[in-house]
Amino acid sequence: MNDGFDELAAQAAAADALPDPAWRQAEFAIPDGPDGAPVAYFAGNSLGLQPHRAAEAVREALDSWGRFGVAGHLDGEHPWMPYHTELRAAARLVGAEEGEAVIMNSLTVNLHLMMSTFYRPTAERYRIVVEYDAFPSDRYAVDSEAALHGFDPADAIIALRPAAGQAGLQPRDIADCLAEYGDSIALVLLGAVNFRTGALLDVATITELTQRAGAVAGWDLAHAVGNVPLRLHHWNVDFAVWCTYKYLNAGPGSLGGCFVHQRRSADTSLPRPSGWWGHDSRTRFAMPDAFAAQPGAEGWQLSNPPILSMASVRGALELFDEVGMTAIRNRSLRLTGFLESMLHDVARRRPMRIVTPTDPNQRGAQLSIEVADAAGLTERLAANHGVVADDRPPNIIRLAPAPLYTSFADCVRAAAALDQELA
Repeated sequence: MNDGFDELAAQAAAADALPDPAWRQAEFAIPDGPDGAPVAYFAGNSLGLQPHRAAEAVREALDSWGRFGVAGHLDGEHPWMPYHTELRAAARLVGAEEGEAVIMNSLTVNLHLMMSTFYRPTAERYRIVVEYDAFPSDRYAVDSEAALHGFDPADAIIALRPAAGQAGLQPRDIADCLAEYGDSIALVLLGAVNFRTGALLDVATITELTQRAGAVAGWDLAHAVGNVPLRLHHWNVDFAVWCTYKYLNAGPGSLGGCFVHQRRSADTSLPRPSGWWGHDSRTRFAMPDAFAAQPGAEGWQLSNPPILSMASVRGALELFDEVGMTAIRNRSLRLTGFLESMLHDVARRRPMRIVTPTDPNQRGAQLSIEVADAAGLTERLAANHGVVADDRPPNIIRLAPAPLYTSFADCVRAAAALDQELA
């Protein structure tokens, strides 16, 4: 490091030495880099590191299977039949009331389930509003849902771009779109945090504007849950879906989550795909012919839940319940601001540009950088410096200082590595 980074490294060491309830790096498995030393991991917005508790929870589930066999559904420390109820920390993370959130399936499966209920197009009201750079799985899902209802996605899907100079959609963009397309909009489905730029949208205001126009407000929280505070019930969101393998650290391809507002789930006229695990738990094992939904979001469950995957989620969520989003967000603001200040300094002398909003209230724990060779730079950061980031074509590299396991020293290491590789 040069003298400037040496001074910053001393500041980082002092910051890392201060007590912080959200500083839990010792509770995670940190991969080794090419030199055998632990990496500085900034790809938690893609796949979070493994919490030791998640591994322990999976081992416990395997042990129960071995000890009890089928009796494990009712026996053991964590019986399988009510296992999903032990994951209700997810409800607190998204600001849900009792019964409004459930862990099940994967994000895109849950998105299709929600649209099967809440996207009920008519000849007049059939359009879906998405971001122009929505995550591809979301775009594939909305295109296919429109097509399944007999509409041409080229006409039915409105892909909105932010105004010039903005990293993310603003409420006025949504208001203008709703005014232009009027009563033809059935659903507004947006990512609360944009996966490419890291921009945090105003969920509360956009939801209000959408519903006032007579449309349904749905949200993809993949990059928001465990990253920024959420108040879905208070914001009156109709439905939301998320994954658990990014900031929630529950493992590759781990189960997703689903929120349905209680005013919506209480509407018995809403159609839904049904499966036996969504049946009223009081009579589920009587196996009646007629489906009777379990109250709340759990009524959208379909199948017997996969316990081994659920165990990993349970172990990962324990940390969030223990630490709380207030402490996590406070540390996130300090870490991201510290990294941002160094990256701005690097950007003054190197060919790079930060595209994530500078306002901390408009972003989470992610800084996206525009460079000429994002893929090559990502590889060099890992190979030469043990700094793990990720890139998104054609020219974005993403650095996510996840507050539970990223240190201030890691931030200095990443900034110094970028400075050297871009020299």
